[in-house]
Amino acid sequence: MINGLGRNRFSRTGVSLVGCGTILGSFILSIWVFIQVKDGNTHVADYFDFISVGSLKISFAFQIDQLSSIFLLIITGIGFLIHVYSTSYMKEEKPEHFGRYFSFLNLFIFSMLLLVMGANFVIMFIGWEGVGLCSYLLIGYWFKKQEYNKAANKAFIMNRIGDLAFLIAIFWLINKLGTVSYTEVFSSANLAKLKAGDITIITLLLFAGATGKSAQIPLYTWLPDAMAGPTPVSALIHAATMVTAGIYMIARSNLLFSLSSVTMDVVAYVGLATALLAATIALKQNDIKKVLAYSTVSQLGYMFLALGAGAYSAGVFHVMTHAFFKALLFLAAGSVIHAMSGEQDIRKMGGLGKKIKITFITFLIGCIAIAGIPPFSGFFSKDAILLAVYVKNPVLYGIALFGALLTAFYMFRLLFITFSGSNRGSEEQKQHLHESPSSMTIPLIILAVLSVVGGLVGIPELFMKGGDKFSAFLLPVIAQQDAHTVSHATEYMLMALSTGLVIITIIFAWFQFRNYQQKESSGFGKVLENKWFVDELYEKIIVNPLNKLGDFFNAIFEKSVIDGLVNGVGKLVNYSSRQLRLLQSGQVGLYVLLMVVSMVLIFVLQFFLRK
Repeated sequence: MINGLGRNRFSRTGVSLVGCGTILGSFILSIWVFIQVKDGNTHVADYFDFISVGSLKISFAFQIDQLSSIFLLIITGIGFLIHVYSTSYMKEEKPEHFGRYFSFLNLFIFSMLLLVMGANFVIMFIGWEGVGLCSYLLIGYWFKKQEYNKAANKAFIMNRIGDLAFLIAIFWLINKLGTVSYTEVFSSANLAKLKAGDITIITLLLFAGATGKSAQIPLYTWLPDAMAGPTPVSALIHAATMVTAGIYMIARSNLLFSLSSVTMDVVAYVGLATALLAATIALKQNDIKKVLAYSTVSQLGYMFLALGAGAYSAGVFHVMTHAFFKALLFLAAGSVIHAMSGEQDIRKMGGLGKKIKITFITFLIGCIAIAGIPPFSGFFSKDAILLAVYVKNPVLYGIALFGALLTAFYMFRLLFITFSGSNRGSEEQKQHLHESPSSMTIPLIILAVLSVVGGLVGIPELFMKGGDKFSAFLLPVIAQQDAHTVSHATEYMLMALSTGLVIITIIFAWFQFRNYQQKESSGFGKVLENKWFVDELYEKIIVNPLNKLGDFFNAIFEKSVIDGLVNGVGKLVNYSSRQLRLLQSGQVGLYVLLMVVSMVLIFVLQFFLRK
């Protein structure tokens, strides 16, 4: 509010101090909260009755427990680094727009915190809608470009589809249980009241809500277009926090979801299909941010696959590690774009590794982490997901492993095309090549360190007794999977298999792209470059028919019926007024005649028609 209302008065320095300082304060409080929760001190803070209608009472309440405290750290920690990065990345903006940007960014963090701290589904939904609004404002931040406004509209509208399903699920819970509070909904007594059909419908509706926010099939096409916003926005909203809201919601509702095998299967299959589809598209994208956007969609698919396999802790663990390395990759991509004077096409880059070394090394660390090579953070979370999927269904495991190999291939394709070989940019770009300032590189270095060591909190049991501290910490909120354990030998074999294949894939990518020469895609490559033509399909079967229906209603129903009715009333009043006006002619004889006629009518009514 301070930055937004004072944007015309404050300097960039003042805006930066307020914008970053509030998030730093939130992060410090989040650490304190985490320490409290770690010592077993969870709390539900009930402030006031937000809605009170008859027997229905919905409180404005916050719930601080193991799950929310993890998300508080991710949101405020990554958020603070991105705010600091933004102070330099956005310095070319006019002071008033600089203030507007930081007020939107702060509002996003506020909404996200509201979402994860809410003690019931209604407060979660307020935060849910808040982050949707902020994504619209930030994607369309450069609102003078019409295509950016279209991208913002697309994100907002597609999110509304999922939000409607979420809202219906909330109403369904109110109808069946008379409450939306987590502690009451997830109590054994209330879960026993719900029939199997109700549980399936509620969980499917909640999942539909999650597909919108977390960009899963069929509502995923908004996220790649959301790259229209500034790069720090992509890092914050579309990599680290907002898109993980659906994961948080399902993890929070894990007791409910675990009761419906149908929904669990749907979540797993949709997640796997999304992971695979987005990974194939990423293979042929040439915009540095688009590759990372489809990578995000794919990684979110893996998180949903984990949830569908019942490995809720593994899904949340991947949320955390993904926040580290994907925020790192987006911010490093921003550093590349900054060095290349705004260029985003990787075909016009190359040879940057020698010129911007910090960006190159941190980007390399991010690629290794997302590829899942030990001991980087992505290895532990990806491996936990693959193990859970192997236990559920070895066929799904095989497909998921193939998707992981695609991830390694397209990420190292991106790395080698951008940083190795010779520079393919213009002479002017070559002249201006330079490393980003320290306010951009320091967040990169911190995120790179987290990408290396962040997975150590979830070391599997076979490496260290009591090693998986992450799952143990979440145990009070997220029940562990049923004990379908596999032998240590099998675990080692699966780890060795995935790591070995990933390394082979990276070597193959190195030989393919170390000296990249631009060539046109053909055949199936053209299909992938055009994103399986899904946007065009949606345009043809949904957008165009709806527009035609709208045109029809506008031409026929709107003009003939609605306008006709409204205009008809106006014309009737006009016409009747003109006719009645003739009675007031000013001729006394006419008035006497009307009086006599009226008296006769009264006598007739009185004596002959009245009973």
